[in-house]
Amino acid sequence: MPCAVAVPNSPIFSPSKVASIFFKSPASSPRLVQVHGSASASAPSPTSSFQSPAKSPLAGRVVVQGKVADMGLGSGSGTVLKRKRPSRIDIPIASLNFATDSPKSSERVDVVEAEGDGYSVYCKRGRRAVMEDRYSAVVDLQAESRQAFFGVFDGHGGAKAAEFAAKNLDSNIVNRLTRGNEKEIVEAVKGGYLTTDEDFLKEEAHGGTCCVTALIQKHNLVVSNAGDCRAVMSRGGVAEALTTDHRPSRKDERDRIENLGGYVDCCTGVWRIQGSLAVSRGIGDRNLKQWVIAEPETKVLEIKPECEFLILGSDGLWDKVTNQEAVDIVRPLCIGVDKPEPFSACKKLVELSVRRGSIDDISVVVIQLGQFIS
Repeated sequence: MPCAVAVPNSPIFSPSKVASIFFKSPASSPRLVQVHGSASASAPSPTSSFQSPAKSPLAGRVVVQGKVADMGLGSGSGTVLKRKRPSRIDIPIASLNFATDSPKSSERVDVVEAEGDGYSVYCKRGRRAVMEDRYSAVVDLQAESRQAFFGVFDGHGGAKAAEFAAKNLDSNIVNRLTRGNEKEIVEAVKGGYLTTDEDFLKEEAHGGTCCVTALIQKHNLVVSNAGDCRAVMSRGGVAEALTTDHRPSRKDERDRIENLGGYVDCCTGVWRIQGSLAVSRGIGDRNLKQWVIAEPETKVLEIKPECEFLILGSDGLWDKVTNQEAVDIVRPLCIGVDKPEPFSACKKLVELSVRRGSIDDISVVVIQLGQFIS
């Protein structure tokens, strides 16, 4: 016999569970996080770590602004709002189970949006069933208002590695920072990447992730990458790539792989390791770990007045948009205007990539560097 259940305060309906897996929660919460999704009848991919809350007939968009601002099931402030009675949910008694690890239906997350002090984020799902990109934004790092950590993580073979890196990489790096000289900063970042990789491999999970990160500390910008996520800075309106993609097509990467006994071949125009992976560095990738290393390349530079903003993006952006095009789109919205609109700039970049045919997940973070030196 069926029964009707209405559980407005059940933790499985909590929007924070949807939002928080896409970003590392900073000590100072972002002003706005929005997650847009749609119902999906199919179960999530077994390779992904994202498990959505049970789909509520009242839930459509989640907005977190210090507290829950709109979740379809009431207000996070405790105020009771008058609304129509929700439709009945018929659940057979034999299968009355609210566990979220294996839902028969899930909410597919299509878009993640966020804004905070000095940064904006826009992530859009591609044609995969589940978004595999994640991001990290931690401001007021070590209780210093001018220190911050940002990252974009492009997962492959599922979202587990990207989610793990987004949650742990910043602390693994910061815990190693002792002095401010460039050599020790580079070693701290390297140690943080390698430790995150080692810890993820202990999880016995599959898949991997490319990473690009930006650490802002004492007027210095420390940019690192492993894989094909990229960081591009606007220096007086001129695009300056601060990272170089790690792909098997790079001669130094191909030589390294072949010297370790691996092979690189080109299939339908794409260079791959062991005929499989199209990137040569990253966190995870257990089965290719002999050749796919997690060691990042790092660049340290002083943030000067002409250093206007930094764009971090997954390859879903950079495969369709050039470095200078990206700067030319962001700059009019962020530089020399009374009211900068970095979020609009993020969204325009993603929309351009989609119009040009990208079917990949696309994640963009725009960081206004002046916010951290003024």
